[in-house]
Amino acid sequence: MPNHDANQLGRETSPYLLQHKDNPVHWRPWGQAALDEAKAANKPILLSVGYAACHWCHVMAHESFEDEATAAVMNDLFVNIKVDREERPDVDAIYMAALHQLGEQGGWPLTMFLTPDAEPYWGGTYFPPEERYGRPGFVRVLTTMAKVYHEEPDKVRTNADAITAQLAPSQTKGTGAELNNAIISDLARRFLGAVDLTNGGLRGAPKFPQTQFFDFLWRSGLRYRLPNLGEAVDITLTHICQGGIYDHVGGGFSRYSVDDKWLVPHFEKMLYDNALLVELMTESWRESKSPLYAKRIEETIGWLLREMVTEGDAFAASLDADSDGVEGKFYVWSLAEITEILGQTDARLLAEIYDVTKGGNFEGSNILNRINALKLRDDATEKRLDEMRAKLFERRSRRVRPGFDDKILADWNGLMIAALANASHAFDRADWLDAAQAAYHFVRTRMTKDGRLFHSYRAGEAKAPAIANDYANMIRAALTLANVTGKRDSIVQAEAWTAILDEHYWSDDLGGYHLAADDTQDLIVRPFSGLDDATPNANAVMVSNLVALSLWTGDPRFAKRAEVILWGFGGAMAENPVGHAGLLGAALDGLAPSLIVLIVPLDGDAKELRAALRGVSLPNAVVQEIRQGVALPASSSAFGKTAIDGKPTAYVCLGPQCSPPVTDRAELVETIKAARTVVVT
Repeated sequence: MPNHDANQLGRETSPYLLQHKDNPVHWRPWGQAALDEAKAANKPILLSVGYAACHWCHVMAHESFEDEATAAVMNDLFVNIKVDREERPDVDAIYMAALHQLGEQGGWPLTMFLTPDAEPYWGGTYFPPEERYGRPGFVRVLTTMAKVYHEEPDKVRTNADAITAQLAPSQTKGTGAELNNAIISDLARRFLGAVDLTNGGLRGAPKFPQTQFFDFLWRSGLRYRLPNLGEAVDITLTHICQGGIYDHVGGGFSRYSVDDKWLVPHFEKMLYDNALLVELMTESWRESKSPLYAKRIEETIGWLLREMVTEGDAFAASLDADSDGVEGKFYVWSLAEITEILGQTDARLLAEIYDVTKGGNFEGSNILNRINALKLRDDATEKRLDEMRAKLFERRSRRVRPGFDDKILADWNGLMIAALANASHAFDRADWLDAAQAAYHFVRTRMTKDGRLFHSYRAGEAKAPAIANDYANMIRAALTLANVTGKRDSIVQAEAWTAILDEHYWSDDLGGYHLAADDTQDLIVRPFSGLDDATPNANAVMVSNLVALSLWTGDPRFAKRAEVILWGFGGAMAENPVGHAGLLGAALDGLAPSLIVLIVPLDGDAKELRAALRGVSLPNAVVQEIRQGVALPASSSAFGKTAIDGKPTAYVCLGPQCSPPVTDRAELVETIKAARTVVVT
């Protein structure tokens, strides 16, 4: 029998939960046992949600959860449940939405008060030990919430019923105007007004990369020949690449910047941010051949393969913001230390380019950045800077390292697998493709049982029910690998995963996919949304996936389901287009399904034609390599097409029409550029 007077997190595998296993708080993991305990004791539940790389989670832990007196109050008044939001994003989504219903902005740590039936009746985020920052002290909050639960049950019931009712999934289907080129191009132009055209990103602070938003601008700029949209993306990516949000010594991007110039990051590095930025930079590089993007992509993937590869060659979740108990300590420098390492002459040059001063640019220290020196220097100077940074890297490696969350998440790995595969093709890097395939193999084999995915894996154990994002992102990874390798086995896997999504996540009533499966039994509701988050929404990803599967297989059912999703979220997109940028970008795939067919003679190969694709951006295009004589599906736009004059031949098909046959590499690039563009009057 479990000891109900003890912290029960020691048996968990999540690094975040294990951070709290020695707290004097009697934490329980999320699950039916904790809910049953609350019912038996007639105690309310204190639910605390965070993640391993969260700075303010650490602060609240040190101030309150490690404090014996505070823990005694928590243990006396509540059943205390700790959740890793990355391990159970479905649980987090429910209670974060509940907090929003209370009029709070949200964030982590998330602190919610629940009935024993897991219904929320009040909550907040970080609470200090004593009243400050305009927030009440935590012990005062605890005693008040317990008193309300026991002495004002009608008030608790009213609050819980009202909040829970608002959490129930709903959808005003098809109330928005049908998405067409005129509407989407107009939205893209209007979105431009939200962009900071001086520093990049969206106006104001803090600044997040917002890759779904800028991916939509990028794709719209290509389709509608709106160069100012591409310029906005370039300004944004350039400042992110040269700002302090980028780790100029070790590679990789932090989660966001607290200021409007990308100088001071919130120092944690998340797998998903780096995947999404590599993806967007790769597409931009195909057109611009920017040496800055090429360098940042190579450095970031270098960081990934050096520091983030974990069990079975899959990718770990994150690196913490804190080291040695201090946020950012691992990453900042003094001018004196740099001078000691490099010597006066080199230190002077590095200080000039990377904004290093005696007084510092961040709390008396220096965050290396090139915001005031955006352009790369000549090759000789850049080589010299590379050598200097290598010396700084060696010195930094002796410091206390940030905490490492080495759990493997299927959805985040899916994002990185796709990004790596695309980058491997663009830059002709077989080693990057090998890394993508190894991670794909791990998720497909070690995180799967009876054909169904698990969400999380660590310490030899796959656990947590898969969410729709796991399937959507891994389907996209499978489709990307098929594009890059020309092998169709991953298409079979993509179809199988799509069938599971359709069986367990799809809602005919709502016209889209729930976040949680129909047999996930420990949730009070099944979240449903098309809104972008820090990671792409599963419904948006699946629109593009379904369009691609219809092209790969010739099965029109996939394309029809994509249409149903877009129609289903029409009202939501009309009400909040910026929040649904991912779905708007996916709508471009629905408007013009992009298929490039490479027909190869039996004694030939498609290397030259594939090389041409490195020089042009056509996101989510399906690239099918077919041997002469192998029939395409009759429904394919390229049905009946053949190789010309015994040469490898390409056909570019956007929508139902295909280009004339192309055998020349340069001509293929121009053909794609012409085909992808529509003129909107």
